[in-house]
Amino acid sequence: MAALLLRSTTGGFRCLTKGPAFVSTTTTTTLSSNPGFGLLTKLRRSYSATISQDLLNKRVQVYQSTSNDPYLNLSIEHHLLQHSHPDSYVLFLYINDPCVVIGRNQNPWLEVNLPALQEADDIKLVRRRSGGGTVFHDHGNVNWSVICPPAVFDRDRHAEMVVRALKDLGVTTAKVNERHDIVIAGDGRGNGKDVFKVSGSAYKLTRLRSLHHGTCLLNSPRLKNIGNFLRSPGEPYIKAKGVESVRSPIRNVDIDTEEFNKRVVDEFLAMYEKQFGEHVKIERVGEEVKDMGNIRKGMDELTSIPWIYGQTPQFTFSSRPTEDDPRERPSLDLDVQSDFNIEFTLRHGEIQTANVSGFKYEGPTMDEDFYDGMVSQALAQGSDDESAVKLYEINDWATVLKSATSGQAFKVSDSSLHSISGWLNKVFPGNHFR
Repeated sequence: MAALLLRSTTGGFRCLTKGPAFVSTTTTTTLSSNPGFGLLTKLRRSYSATISQDLLNKRVQVYQSTSNDPYLNLSIEHHLLQHSHPDSYVLFLYINDPCVVIGRNQNPWLEVNLPALQEADDIKLVRRRSGGGTVFHDHGNVNWSVICPPAVFDRDRHAEMVVRALKDLGVTTAKVNERHDIVIAGDGRGNGKDVFKVSGSAYKLTRLRSLHHGTCLLNSPRLKNIGNFLRSPGEPYIKAKGVESVRSPIRNVDIDTEEFNKRVVDEFLAMYEKQFGEHVKIERVGEEVKDMGNIRKGMDELTSIPWIYGQTPQFTFSSRPTEDDPRERPSLDLDVQSDFNIEFTLRHGEIQTANVSGFKYEGPTMDEDFYDGMVSQALAQGSDDESAVKLYEINDWATVLKSATSGQAFKVSDSSLHSISGWLNKVFPGNHFR
């Protein structure tokens, strides 16, 4: 789902499964405190917090979230994908708290500036279940999601729906490009010719259902800072097998979120409400469903360290050019010795192979290449069992390097330990999660 850096790829295939619907109390509300949904609430006053199986079986369904929790919203979305009727059409709108969202098959160490997220105390890291690239969410953009039968799925069909909503709001240059992104020229209103992405697309296809979702960048207050969170200091050293994001210029559309939501709902209903002769209510869902079985299970998965980091496809990290990755590398920090080199192969965030050289040691006089080999072996010795070195559990590389010589008659010298661990902590940090 994307306002930027999105790649039009599909996620893995998963068959639709049957299961219990939501069971919760019904509420009627005339005012929403959730950013972006006040106008919708005033216009359509009948709301239900219950997603019954009868509701999930309706041919046309519209939901809005009253929560800004990205893990909850993505879990609700996944539930709708799994349990809505195979022939139904579903629209789900939600706004998330600030977070960086990576695609199902992406590498957080490659896509995200983890140290910057660590310094920011209000930005979460999320791995969604669909494919595509990395995006930034906050209260200034709206996530739109459409679920439909695979037989009518088209990568542009519902992006064009959003374009019509934008044009109704005066964004006359909005269009869907060849990558299925929504773009505008200039400010979207005839001023300027430079092209900017304002929403991308990501997909998840199952045997019985198709999901297309995106994030429309409307009035994000963090627009100027988004790039900092999405530029990894480890990018020059990492070669990944997963999906890499495609960077694109972005800008705000400068539209009120409430007006945008209303127009998107109107366009969705114009497509399907009359077609199936159903009167559609906008159903409100949020915190009251988070403890239901399917939703809680989904949230537990999305918030788990093994999901966020351990789902990372195999990749390599090398401080110097290699045969497989001959790119030139940035100059190492001045306090990292000139002959230093370190290479890792990682799978699911765990070190599988390691090769270090150029370390300085303290201990019995011996060929330093021998010591390098011992450290390399220690770093990779647990690759086939539970003792594997897990990158996402590392808080300080100094601790890892010290443990590699634990019980030995030698150790990495203090100067070498300080300089190398300091550099690794900056370009190849462990986990960021709150």
